[in-house]
Amino acid sequence: MSTIIYPSPIFGPVHSRRLGISLGINLLPADGKVCTFNCIYCECGFNEDHRPTLPMPTRQEVAAALEQKLQQMQAEGQLPDVLTFAGNGEPTSHPHFADIIDDTLRLRNRYCPQAKVCVLSNSTMIHRPAVHDALMRVDDNILKLDTVSAPYIQRVDQPGGTYDVQTVIERMKAFHGHIIIQTMFMRGECGGESVDNTGDEYVQPWLDAVCAIRPQQVMVYTIDRETPAQGLLKTTHEQLDAIRDRVIACGIPCTASY
Repeated sequence: MSTIIYPSPIFGPVHSRRLGISLGINLLPADGKVCTFNCIYCECGFNEDHRPTLPMPTRQEVAAALEQKLQQMQAEGQLPDVLTFAGNGEPTSHPHFADIIDDTLRLRNRYCPQAKVCVLSNSTMIHRPAVHDALMRVDDNILKLDTVSAPYIQRVDQPGGTYDVQTVIERMKAFHGHIIIQTMFMRGECGGESVDNTGDEYVQPWLDAVCAIRPQQVMVYTIDRETPAQGLLKTTHEQLDAIRDRVIACGIPCTASY
């Protein structure tokens, strides 16, 4: 099984299915994975298989590396469409996440003011006031909500510690629309249990939650790379398009990525 462990603190640029030319910012160690979820579909593999030995990059290291890379891209005449916080785990778990967001916005404004600053998060840290406020300052606050089924979350996302999806939904509402919801849809089995969340018993409660949150956009997607768990399958284009169309029918923009 191949997994992707990203360099730190800067990687790319890469071409994102959803974001365009994306310069990645990885606030996690360069030699392993640190995440509050342990998703069975994660391209970085399972947490227990990739324990890091290196520390997280410091705020100063992130800013210096980002400025150097933006200067290089400016000289080459290819500036990014988006600066994306992603990488080897949950970016908002960095103790200086809010300060790093401020540094990134400053550097973005200096070198590539047309680019967006985007955070891909699993939503587990949005109860922290500093994280919430920092996410309100970025252009694209992309938060995960794979389902509203607690058993499915335990089976597929495998959160560490206490995780209550209804509490997360209420905290998503507190962004007052400054949020993009990202949801993975897939089929297949894992450990003899179904992981198919494309049926109406999953889609309708999820859609009800999405309509209550009123995000600025929804991104639905399916498996694109090799997964650490075996037996997982992509959704069909028809299934994903049907879910996308149900979101749009609620008056919320939605894109589907295959």
